[in-house]
Amino acid sequence: REGLLEVFVEAGAVVSTPTCGPCLGGHMGVLAAGERAVSTTNRNFRGRMGHPDSEVYLAGPAVAAASAVAGCIVGPEDVLR
Repeated sequence: REGLLEVFVEAGAVVSTPTCGPCLGGHMGVLAAGERAVSTTNRNFRGRMGHPDSEVYLAGPAVAAASAVAGCIVGPEDVLR
């Protein structure tokens, strides 16, 4: 165990089980106005994951994981250096 989940939670990350809740704006991390998310879902439109004034960026799993580590949107090559 590396304690990475604790690091992410202490940094403000929201971690949930695999579910369709956030990606359709139903539950478990629905975004408020001004909040941002990187998502590996396959579609996006204004207000899909919560408030219409939230920002959602779609990415593949490697970019999403690298971005979680870096704290901003980056590619995997940026965290593997």
